[in-house]
Amino acid sequence: MQHSVRRAAAVLAAGAVAASVAFLATGASADAAATPTFPVPKPYGTSFQKDPQHDFSKRIRPRHDGVLRGWVDYYDAGERTAEYVPIKWVKGKKRFVAPGEGDVTRYLSPVSAKAVLYSARNCDSKKVTVDGRGLGTKKCGKKALIAHLKAGKRPAMLTIHRGEIVKIQEIHVP
Repeated sequence: MQHSVRRAAAVLAAGAVAASVAFLATGASADAAATPTFPVPKPYGTSFQKDPQHDFSKRIRPRHDGVLRGWVDYYDAGERTAEYVPIKWVKGKKRFVAPGEGDVTRYLSPVSAKAVLYSARNCDSKKVTVDGRGLGTKKCGKKALIAHLKAGKRPAMLTIHRGEIVKIQEIHVP
C-alpha cells in the first residue's frame, strides 16, 4: 500500500513538471496566465455596452473587469491613467460613435505597466493586420501603445483587469 502511494505521488509530480515545461515552451508568461479570458463583444456592435455594476452618479472610476468596445478620450502620461467611453458602430455612416454630449457614461483606469497593444495597422498605419473579426493582431511596443493612447478616439477592445487597462486591441475601420 505504501509503495503504491509513493508511486502515485511520483506520477503526479512528473505530470506537474511536464505541464510546467509545456507551459513555458509555448512562450506564455505568468502575467498572461494571471489575466483571465473574458468574453469579447461584437467588434461592430450597434448598441453601447451596459455596465449594470457601475454607479455613474459617483466619481469617475474603472469599469468592472472584462472587455469593453470603446476608445480612450484622454490619457494622462504623468499619472498613467486613461479616461475612456463605450462606443457603437453606426452602419449607415460606417463609423463608431460615443455617447452624446452630457452623457456620464465614462470610466477612468490606470494603464498597466505591462499593457499591450494589438494594432490593426501593423503599428505604423501602413499595412492592415487584422483577424477575421476585424481586430488587430500585430503586437506593438510601448511607444506605439503610448501613441495610441495619446491620439485618442481610436476604436478598440479595452480589456480591464483588477481596475487596470491590460490590453488594447484595435478595431479596423473599413
